[in-house]
Amino acid sequence: MYRVLLVDDDVHILNTNRAYLEKLGYEVVTAADGSEALRVTSSAALDAIVLDVELPGLNGVEVCRRIREASGAPILFLSAYADTDDRIRGLLAGGDDYVAKPCSLRELELRLRGRILRRENAERRETLRFGGLTIDPGPREVCFQGQAAAFTTLEFDLLAFLARHPRQVFSYGELYDRVWKSPMNQGVHNMQVCMARVRQKLERLCPGVHYIQTVRGKGYRFLAAPEA
Repeated sequence: MYRVLLVDDDVHILNTNRAYLEKLGYEVVTAADGSEALRVTSSAALDAIVLDVELPGLNGVEVCRRIREASGAPILFLSAYADTDDRIRGLLAGGDDYVAKPCSLRELELRLRGRILRRENAERRETLRFGGLTIDPGPREVCFQGQAAAFTTLEFDLLAFLARHPRQVFSYGELYDRVWKSPMNQGVHNMQVCMARVRQKLERLCPGVHYIQTVRGKGYRFLAAPEA
């Protein structure tokens, strides 16, 4: 399940696009202006953003610039203004694609999914480094100051997912959906057990350094600057 933010001040377009994407299995969050969009991006992990250019208050180009300071999620501009200068402004601000209104819902979804998959493929190849800790998706290896530890497939995927979204809090349900990609019909027990094993192995590998933090009543987050 991919989580997408739709930003548009046109309620009809917002509802139409949301209904179409939800029917295809996307989890959709919406915002009607730039300030609301920034609030959402600062508190939720997103797989992609569809952003109107002409918004009340902050325009879409400025919103894009601010999002890019903290997030690498793909940004697709959706706008009635699609001349060359507008496209260039959007791309220079950090946008990944520019779709002209009106557009077919099928085209929008295909472009959206293409950008998400492209980013996922790049992330799978990227080695993550946090001080002495290295998480390498190629050999699926976790090392701390040259020492390696063995993680199962699910344990590695869980750790790598959290590390790709530092400081963002994920509930048991979100981790189950986004890492294991299956309905949470086993309750939270499986996730609790897997998370406990990940933390135990990290503690043995990096004694006294705590990369994963429990946020009471909400879930877990990865600390890029770990607690000692």
